Amino acid sequence: MKERVERDTLGEIKVPADKYWGAQTQRSLENFKISTEKIPMEVIYAFAQLKKATATVNHQLGKLSEEKETAIVQACDEILQGKWNEHFPLAVWQTGSGTQSNMNVNEVISRRGNEFIPNKDQRLHPNDDVNMSQSSNDTFPTAMHIAIYSQLQEQLLPSIDEIVQTLREKETKYMDLIKIGRTHLQDATPLTLGQEISGWRMMIEKSKKMILEASDHLLDLAIGGTAVGTGINAHPLFGGKVAEQLSNQTGYPFRSSENKFHALTSHDEIVHVHGALKALAVDLMKIANDVRWLASGPRSGIGELAIPANEPGSSIMPGKVNPTQSEAMTMIVTQIIGNDTTIGFAASQGNFELNVFKPVIIYNVLQTIRLLADGIRSFNEKCMIGLEANKEIIAEHVQNSLMLVTALNPHIGYEKAAEIAKKAFNEGTTLKEAALKSGYLTNEQYNQWVDPKKMVHLK
Repeated sequence: MKERVERDTLGEIKVPADKYWGAQTQRSLENFKISTEKIPMEVIYAFAQLKKATATVNHQLGKLSEEKETAIVQACDEILQGKWNEHFPLAVWQTGSGTQSNMNVNEVISRRGNEFIPNKDQRLHPNDDVNMSQSSNDTFPTAMHIAIYSQLQEQLLPSIDEIVQTLREKETKYMDLIKIGRTHLQDATPLTLGQEISGWRMMIEKSKKMILEASDHLLDLAIGGTAVGTGINAHPLFGGKVAEQLSNQTGYPFRSSENKFHALTSHDEIVHVHGALKALAVDLMKIANDVRWLASGPRSGIGELAIPANEPGSSIMPGKVNPTQSEAMTMIVTQIIGNDTTIGFAASQGNFELNVFKPVIIYNVLQTIRLLADGIRSFNEKCMIGLEANKEIIAEHVQNSLMLVTALNPHIGYEKAAEIAKKAFNEGTTLKEAALKSGYLTNEQYNQWVDPKKMVHLK
């Protein structure tokens, strides 16, 4: 492998000749050979947006030449196009401020940008030019917010809308299909399958609303705080102008945080957002579990739903179909709950002016968003769209349910109704047979009072 020599304040170090990164990136690679988790590319792209914006603003403020601004912007645009992904190799397990990843971005932009500058006297410097008016302490949390907000808007929310649409269609389709309800895993009074699905749909819609409400706080950016929140080495207007420029570039209404001391040391906004993501996850756990329980069987379980047969379910039992999409979704949820614990603890470690758990926080949040977006899309396309009701089994369960006796309470009282239910259960008869044997009501009264359609309050 061909190498070149790079220099930083610690001296010389050899760097692969075909890579754009410099000395500080190389030192991080050599000092943190820990596991396989890398800084997500979503963070790198967020950094590219940020460095593009800071170059534009520094030029507007008279601190950076037009030639250097143009070179930085062009290099950033190439990063955003995915041209240089291999040049961002650093581990999550690095300095907790993310300094080395900030410098990784600065070094790549600087070296690539210099290829656009014919005048070698105007060469870009990774610190003096690309990092002008900035510190890792305000750029990394800013990139975190940009990355999270962008991924929510571009990946997660569209997948939520897709599954909500599917649930609405199923809700409408089965709104008149009466089935037996279940509480405590035991038979309860009837409802319709559409009503049951409406509960699932509302869970997802409510979670989306909470995510949107929480994510508004991510629009506040730390940029302009520099090292400790005072804004040293930055123009007083820098933070506000960069937020405005980022809004122009991304279409998202970013704003400068009103308190940069808070923005550097606290990640409560991210904890809040992830809490809403966890709420969505636990709702998905409930829905996935309901689906696989209701589809259990097909002959020895509940069997009220039929799931798509996407793949053979067993290596030994021919013809077996398993609820694999539900299983994938529920495993995703367990991972997200673990991520929430990591994020919450990491965010609690904001000692003095800086939280130094930033890389692990952003790694886990972005993993959660990816898992939710991909998991919801898979669950929707491979399970929910093809989900069908087994009307015969549903009707049989309604007919055999003893909890229809609840409709008799207003007419003969709770205790007599309970006596009828117990009699039917103990003697293995239908509810109607037990009711007529009791002498508490006539056949005509039973038919009038015990009507599942009247028990589900359909309009």
